[in-house]
Amino acid sequence: MPSKKRIQFTATIKAPASVVWRHVTNHESYMHWASAFADGSYFEGTWESGAKIMFLAPSGDGMVSEIAESRINEFISIRHLGFISNGVEDTTSEAILAWAPAYENYTFLPTTEGTTMVVDQDVSAEWEEYITQAWPKALEILKELCESSGVA
Repeated sequence: MPSKKRIQFTATIKAPASVVWRHVTNHESYMHWASAFADGSYFEGTWESGAKIMFLAPSGDGMVSEIAESRINEFISIRHLGFISNGVEDTTSEAILAWAPAYENYTFLPTTEGTTMVVDQDVSAEWEEYITQAWPKALEILKELCESSGVA
C-alpha cells in the first residue's frame, strides 16, 4: 500500500487575505496559478464546506474532491477522494483507497506585510517530485496576481 506524507509550501504575499482568497477561488485566477500543475487546469464546483469540487485538466480528467472545511479569508481544506478519467469517477478502487482521502489545506495568515499563505498537502511518493516542483511555481503566479491586482 503506497504511503503518503504531508509536505508544506509557503508564500508571503503583499496583499490582504481577502485578495489572496479571491484569487485562489476565482475561476479565472485559478486557471492562471493552477497552470503550474497542468496548462488549462480548471475547477467545477464551489469552495463552500461540504461542496463537491473537481479539479480538471482540459481533457476533463482530474481529481474528485470535496471541501472538508471553508472559512472565508482564513482556511480551506480540500479532501481529495479519487480520480475522474474519461468521464468516470473512481473513488472506490484499490488503487484509490491506497491513498484516499488525501488533504490539501490552505491557510491564510494575516501579517504586517499582507498575507502568508501556507499550503499543506498530502502526497504519495509517486507524486512527490511533481508536486514539489509545481507548488512553488503556482504560488509565485498567485503572488503576482494578488500583488498586481491593486484591489483590497
